[in-house]
Amino acid sequence: MKNKFKVQSSKFKVHKRIFLFFLIFFLFTVHCSLVTASDGFRSRAAVVMDASTGRILYAKNPELRCPPASTTKLMTAIVVMENANLADIVTISNKAANVSPHKAGFKRGDKVTVEKLLYAALLGSANDAAVALSESVAGSEARFVELMNRKAVEIGARDTKFINSNGLPGSGQYITAYDLSKIMNYALRYPTLKQIIGTRVTGVWTENGNAIFLKNTNRLLWSDEDLVGGKTGYTRKARHCFVCAAERNKETVIIALLGSPSRENLWKETEELIGKGFEVIANKEEPTIYFTKAEYDSLKIEKASYKKNSRSIKAKTRFAKKKARIKTLAKDKDKKGKNYRVAEKSEDRNKG
Repeated sequence: MKNKFKVQSSKFKVHKRIFLFFLIFFLFTVHCSLVTASDGFRSRAAVVMDASTGRILYAKNPELRCPPASTTKLMTAIVVMENANLADIVTISNKAANVSPHKAGFKRGDKVTVEKLLYAALLGSANDAAVALSESVAGSEARFVELMNRKAVEIGARDTKFINSNGLPGSGQYITAYDLSKIMNYALRYPTLKQIIGTRVTGVWTENGNAIFLKNTNRLLWSDEDLVGGKTGYTRKARHCFVCAAERNKETVIIALLGSPSRENLWKETEELIGKGFEVIANKEEPTIYFTKAEYDSLKIEKASYKKNSRSIKAKTRFAKKKARIKTLAKDKDKKGKNYRVAEKSEDRNKG
């Protein structure tokens, strides 16, 4: 009888080991899928944030450093709001009038209020308006950029660096989807900015009598009733970018996307992420955060961020330990692969 029990006990231990083996294998497979899967999202990076708590609800490569393109103008607007009066009159300089497109069309010597320049910068993504604002606040764009980077650190966007006030291409500038969502959340503190980014069309009149028609580059304002407003961006290297806020049932979510392959894809993924955000809040679900190694390898400037900058999100999610494990898997996956995509060498004009 004792021998019989020993045999059964031994069989139980064997079955238990087999069960544990397959359980570990299953969990490992799930973790790997979190690293490589993208749920169909083609943007390089995306974040959905709960505006009231700052909690991440969903994210793909939240700390991937990407070019900001014209989403830069959102920080420009914040610095202007904190250092100028809306009724102040600005004289358009030669530099502002001749900056690369996209422009509203201000001419040298035109006089226009700060408020109207903000509309031009945020609705029409006008580079001439952004430069004019920076010069009026700080005397020069270079000194204004210092204020922008200082404000970014103050907001908590510590993985962001600006080199100009409009987002035109240049070396040494970057932002993450996580930081961009923080910047948008901060901008919503200002009713004026909230009103501007939610305006569909408007007109700007200079003191000289010149009239400029502005149409918001944010197409979702015409189709999504939940949308509060947002800011678009595009350069060849940055691809299509967008940050916005949406409200539903007294809840507000922030959506930030960087590096979308097309404008149509940008709108599609934004709407999907808005739905995901409100669904997570309503169902009290755990957040989903994943990383794709291919995107980190595609842009050289992101590698340092990929290896080191994960502490901020760890402190704000319940998946801190799980995220670290996923990140390690992504880092170690395909070490022998050498088919890394070369970052694009040429950059297009900023189109907003």
